[in-house]
Amino acid sequence: MARPILDRFVVVLNEPQDVVNIAGTARAMLNMGLRRLRLVRPPEFDAYRITGIAHGSEALIEAAEFHESLEEALADAAHVVGTTARRRAPRYVWQHPRAAAPELVALAGVSEGPIALVFGREDKGLSNEQLDLCDRVLTVPVDPEYPSLNLAQAVLLITYEIAQAVPEGVALPRPRRYAPLAHPEELRRLFEDWDRALELIEFYKSRNPQSILRTLRAIVRRARLDAREAKLVRAIAIEIRKYLERRAG
Repeated sequence: MARPILDRFVVVLNEPQDVVNIAGTARAMLNMGLRRLRLVRPPEFDAYRITGIAHGSEALIEAAEFHESLEEALADAAHVVGTTARRRAPRYVWQHPRAAAPELVALAGVSEGPIALVFGREDKGLSNEQLDLCDRVLTVPVDPEYPSLNLAQAVLLITYEIAQAVPEGVALPRPRRYAPLAHPEELRRLFEDWDRALELIEFYKSRNPQSILRTLRAIVRRARLDAREAKLVRAIAIEIRKYLERRAG
C-alpha cells in the first residue's frame, strides 16, 4: 500500500562502488516503500544488471537521478541525514535510527523539500566534511567489535525504522474470515465440555480437577481465542465425549 509521506524521503548514495550494492539498496527501498534514489558519481552503473538482481526495480532505477557532487544532490533538501558506522571526534547531532525516525516522519509532513538520507561509499563512508553538510547523523547500534554494515543493509535498517514510524503503517495480515473475540459465555461452555471430556478419558486420576481446569482456563484466556476458534476447541472436546460414548455403547 502506498504511503505518500514516504515520497518525501530520498536516498542518496555518495560514490557507490559496486552495482550489487546499488541493486541491494533498490530492493531495500522497494521493501520499505521508498521510491526516490539519487546517485553521486557511481564509477559503474549497469541498469540491466541492477534490475536483474533487484527484480521489479525497473521503475525505481529508471527514475534514479545522477549528480556530480554531494552538494548538488542535496541542493533542494529540507533536512539532511548522514549515516556512519564510525564514532567521530567532531561534534555532530547524533541519533540512533529508531529515535530519529518519528522526528524525520514529522519533518517530512511539514517540509517543502525532501528529507535526504545520505550513505557513503563502501570503503570509507562519509568524510567529516561531508557529514558537515548534514543536519543530523545516524549510527546503527551494533556490536562495537564489528560495527561496519554492508551499504544495502544500512539502507534497509534505517528505512525500516522510518517506514515503521509512519502512522498508517503496514498492517499485519488478517484472516479472510474475521471473527470477534470469544464471548465469556462461549468460553464458559468450552470449559464445561472440556471438563466432561477430561473426566471421561480419566485424565484427572489423582490430580485436582479444579487446579487442572484453572490452568486450562488461564491458557485459553491468554490465547485470546476468537469466536470461531473457541467453537473449534469446544467441538474437539464434544467429539471426544461422543466418541467415547459410542464406544461404551
